[in-house]
Amino acid sequence: MAAAPASEITYRGRAFNLRTVTARLRSGRQGTWEVLDHPGGVAMVAVDAGGGVLLVRQFRAAIGAQLLEVPAGTCEAGEQPHETAARELQEEVGMRAAQLVLLGKFYVAPGYTSELLHAYLATGLTASVLPADEDEELSIERVPLAELLLMIKRGEIEDGKTITAVLLAAAHPLLAAGAPAAATP
Repeated sequence: MAAAPASEITYRGRAFNLRTVTARLRSGRQGTWEVLDHPGGVAMVAVDAGGGVLLVRQFRAAIGAQLLEVPAGTCEAGEQPHETAARELQEEVGMRAAQLVLLGKFYVAPGYTSELLHAYLATGLTASVLPADEDEELSIERVPLAELLLMIKRGEIEDGKTITAVLLAAAHPLLAAGAPAAATP
């Protein structure tokens, strides 16, 4: 781009804003994009002492279907990603993590949204429930990590953040060498 982009919010929603961005490209042509502004989010690969990964099955209105996913959520105003991760873990699977390790952060779909997602490995899990969001009906499933990796390979996991977070977790030294999750403080 040759010039700084112009930006106008065209829709303000409860959770997101839609913004139209116009910029002059180096070629001299003008481009216009619609951008979904997002406050950022988190996804947690919660591994219990037995090596099982806690997942949630929930309805996703955008696709009209249920998906099996890692627990995840949106950062609230003034909340740091690790705080969001701790809160969402309690809300979605009723667990508190003794250790939350940042696995990485990535833009979910930078072609149309500003959402930056922070992926965490959550270990040392103990029961600690917070009330779930009113618009969520979740069922919790426990899947061994090795089976979850096979499910990804077979195309049974269709959620991008789940695939990315699980692959990052599987490569982390706490899990990559088969180290038990219980070994974390």
